Amino acid sequence: MSHLSREKLDLINRTKKVIGQLEAVQRALEEDAHCSDILQRLAAARGAINSLMGELMEDHIRHHMPRNSKSSEEAADDVIDIIRTYLK
Repeated sequence: MSHLSREKLDLINRTKKVIGQLEAVQRALEEDAHCSDILQRLAAARGAINSLMGELMEDHIRHHMPRNSKSSEEAADDVIDIIRTYLK
């Protein structure tokens, strides 16, 4: 990963936030919290994960995909392959 140190720190902090959100889900389950509270915490964690994944996918597409695509169709195929791989 070729991120600047500030970008890397931001990604690490966002990852820690996701971990904290999932730990809050675990605590809520252990404490028999209301389902709606647990679902809200899960939705927040999912949103944070999706956002983090989107940013990393964008970085990968912009900086690590082959730049010498033979056609726009080939470039589109590369992007589709990346999306399919990481959104399974």
